[in-house]
Amino acid sequence: MKKYRPMKLFICCLSILCLTLTACRKDAAEELSLGEANERPSLPDSEPIPETQEDEEPEAEGPPAFYGLPVIGEREAVDGRIQSYLTGQWLEEERARRRPIAVMIPNNTPALPQYGLSKAAVIYEAPVEGRITRLMGIFEDYDELEFIGPVRSSRDYYIYVAMGYEAIYCNWGLARPYVEELINRDTVQNISASVAGINHPADEAFGRRSRPGYATEFTGYLFTDGLNKAIERLQYETEYDDAFTPQFTFIADGSRAEYSDREDAVLIYPGGKEKNSGGYGAYNPYFEYHEEDRLYYRYQDGKKQIDEYTGGQLSVSNVVLQYCHGEVRDAKDYLAFGVHGEGEALIFTNGKVIKGTWKRNDGDNTPAKFYDQEDNELVFNQGATWICNIWDEYIEFVSYE
Repeated sequence: MKKYRPMKLFICCLSILCLTLTACRKDAAEELSLGEANERPSLPDSEPIPETQEDEEPEAEGPPAFYGLPVIGEREAVDGRIQSYLTGQWLEEERARRRPIAVMIPNNTPALPQYGLSKAAVIYEAPVEGRITRLMGIFEDYDELEFIGPVRSSRDYYIYVAMGYEAIYCNWGLARPYVEELINRDTVQNISASVAGINHPADEAFGRRSRPGYATEFTGYLFTDGLNKAIERLQYETEYDDAFTPQFTFIADGSRAEYSDREDAVLIYPGGKEKNSGGYGAYNPYFEYHEEDRLYYRYQDGKKQIDEYTGGQLSVSNVVLQYCHGEVRDAKDYLAFGVHGEGEALIFTNGKVIKGTWKRNDGDNTPAKFYDQEDNELVFNQGATWICNIWDEYIEFVSYE
């Protein structure tokens, strides 16, 4: 008996299947031609196929982000200038697109006045041991400054914050015991003076100034010519990368984020009115809003806080109180702040206070963003911003009026 090979069997079956499908299609076509001209076939056990509305407009989405306010979007150069990612204000494109520097600056009375702090786009403040505070200034426009400082030692939570800005981190002081491992990672590009715990020092960036009557620890400064040499020697990238995420959304030119329905707040006390009541600085810092120029002016220890560079009082357009988890690490009162994740926040702008939250859940290389209680991202007014990190347990002491 002759047997079919597998290929011949397959071809035979395929031919029979094609003849069957052709017959079915012919029968179906004849049935459709007998129906009413305007009738559409229905799928078994289903509703009729709806008519297609080609001209129908898509349904409107929910409320627009950013409160419907005009905001700065993609940066476009005009006469060699773009709007800063850090302040929203117009700046030479070369400066606005380069990575900023993050400089550690002491804030206790024996160190004052600081030099160049008014040029910082963003200023961070948090308590350190003894409940004095230390600042970290984020600078993008520093070319006219010969030096910045005085400069002091680092804190690991400040390094994590600086990484969110893609900033080059600048410090002078002991790196042990809590900073050494972090600051020496390849992912943390830093300009550090030669001290214990620093693997790749950049001494060419630092020097001392004569300050009669000041302790030696408050005479060390970051010199910008040496800074540039150190950046070149260490072969650090000088521009933001493609993954850079700006922290703030700024109001567009010619507009104002007024928040007219929010509570007035013209005096802000991050640590409360009484000294040391809220764990936020032995020098009772506070801010006062001036309606005439819409700026918050900084006071400390009952006096105006002055920048030696300008001789004028420090002022900013926005103030943020960012509440964080905190703890005391050792018997020397070395502190820690949780600057990842999310938490509560108070945002002050235009003489108003917005109760909201901050969120930073996407890793070290992204910054915290700020939202209202309905989870809408907030719009900041153009200009510098001062951010105070405050332990959750001290929220009850914060006051404003």
